[in-house]
Amino acid sequence: MIQRMLGAVTLRSTTFEEVEADQSATKQALFIVALSALAASIGNPNTTIGFTTTIPAMLIGLFGWAVWAWITYLVGTKLLGTTTTVASWSQLARTLGFAQSPGVFKIFGWIPIIGPYIFITASVLQLAAMIIAIRQALDYTSTLRAIAVAIIGFIPYLLLMSIPFVLLG
Repeated sequence: MIQRMLGAVTLRSTTFEEVEADQSATKQALFIVALSALAASIGNPNTTIGFTTTIPAMLIGLFGWAVWAWITYLVGTKLLGTTTTVASWSQLARTLGFAQSPGVFKIFGWIPIIGPYIFITASVLQLAAMIIAIRQALDYTSTLRAIAVAIIGFIPYLLLMSIPFVLLG
């Protein structure tokens, strides 16, 4: 799992292909999403660390992962699918879960001066990893198509993910 996480952090497309094909990696992806959400909760300099913030952050992270996988599956296979697109929700869930690997570094966000830069860098790496995960899971030959899936999918994702914040807020 650690080697795959490093492959995701370094944006290796072969890692995402490997994860996509390995049905046993779904639990690992779930663990990575929870770990990344926990790290973001601890490392976010704008939140107070505690049980009441970390547990909801992890639950929202897991919910968001499932929602994002469904949205990218629908947009990527139904709206922007190609003749070579063959994918399932679980394949997207696995690859997108591993794409959260750079988020583990967000735990260092609390460090004065450099922490916010680490947090932002990890976020940018997560975005890049998601694009590669989408491209590989949907068997696209074009990174631009994967970017389009992410952009189009982000709008309904944002709307759906605002629900927990409204309910908890």
